[in-house]
Amino acid sequence: MVQSLKDFELFAKLSDELDARYAAQCVTRKFEPNEIVVDFEDETQDVHLIVSGTVRIIYRITTGREIILNAARDGMIFGEIAAIDGLPRSANVTVIQPARIATLSRAAFLEILQQSPEVSYDVMLLLVGRIRLLTTKIAENSFLHLKFRLYNELMRMARPRAGHEGEWIVSPPPTQLELAERIGCRRESVSLEIGRMRREGLVEKLRGGLVLKDVGELNRRVMAGWEETG
Repeated sequence: MVQSLKDFELFAKLSDELDARYAAQCVTRKFEPNEIVVDFEDETQDVHLIVSGTVRIIYRITTGREIILNAARDGMIFGEIAAIDGLPRSANVTVIQPARIATLSRAAFLEILQQSPEVSYDVMLLLVGRIRLLTTKIAENSFLHLKFRLYNELMRMARPRAGHEGEWIVSPPPTQLELAERIGCRRESVSLEIGRMRREGLVEKLRGGLVLKDVGELNRRVMAGWEETG
């Protein structure tokens, strides 16, 4: 079980009564890197809550093409789509860093949605956000040069670097293969682009992460890239 569902952002508005009832129903399991939690077309319909660790979410669109949507971390959930519509899984979720993941049954999840309008609304916001991100990545993969896709992906992965105004950091640092999979290109292409970015002073690799030295400049370049497509 988990101590409280309110530790997960999606369930932050759950009443104390519902929290106690459904937190007790969760089952927690440990996963190691490269373990698959759910796979494409799985018939399971549980919702998964990340207690600790990091996973990678890959969506498969109708053409059969696979797109890495994002990485999910502590306090985030996945699996809500199959829980809502009852259809096979539309995504693969693989562990990146050692993880503890709690499972909430579909029946319990649907009961929560029926009994808590606030949580239901937040689920809608979550789904809309994922649709927007997936649509954006499809457009980028269709129209943008890979260097601009790389800039965008790094900015999506990064967070402000404490004590360094204007700098953002991706931590832990992604591998070149992971970045290549995220933007739909070869690892060698990512290596070349990262090398160019380092020579131009746009990125710096540290032991604990990859630092984006000038996010404003990266944004300007991406905007110029979109203008080139028009």
